[in-house]
Amino acid sequence: MNKAVKHYDWVSITLHWASAIVIIGLFAVGLWMVDLNYYSSWYTVAPHWHKSVGLTLAAVTLFRLLWKTVKQQPAIEGAAWEKALAKLAHLVIYVLLFGLFVSGYLISTSDGRGIDVFDWLTVPSMGELFPDQSDVAGEIHEYLAYALIGLATLHAVAALKHHFVNKDNTLKKMLGVKEK
Repeated sequence: MNKAVKHYDWVSITLHWASAIVIIGLFAVGLWMVDLNYYSSWYTVAPHWHKSVGLTLAAVTLFRLLWKTVKQQPAIEGAAWEKALAKLAHLVIYVLLFGLFVSGYLISTSDGRGIDVFDWLTVPSMGELFPDQSDVAGEIHEYLAYALIGLATLHAVAALKHHFVNKDNTLKKMLGVKEK
């Protein structure tokens, strides 16, 4: 009765693509936000939304990891080295995401104020934990964001390589296309 899973379930597919869209959007907004000046009408609005969406993504990512532990996933296709690199890339993507969540929190709460999430709840601040916390965490946040986008790009290229070169079902599984 223990059949191998051949494709991803709709929850995994939805979480994957929604996370991808949100990550790209947060990156774009983050790049745009750093050039806002005090007189821009977006000066407080954009960071509020960036933080709210970022913290929501953190919760979704935690759920996604929990889901992966309870829901059997299809096997990774390809050569042994490709499987090893894919597992490493996925691990590094999650490490980068959690690094971004923590550094974003440290940027936003160093002044002692909590983070309002869509005006629904406030994530409390732990205050400034080390000197120049906002600046240090800000640099780390920026580098991690670039690293995540770079790795996500490699991830997409690898999926396309599997689809067009290897002609396997790697991409189809994440698109919800059933094997024939």
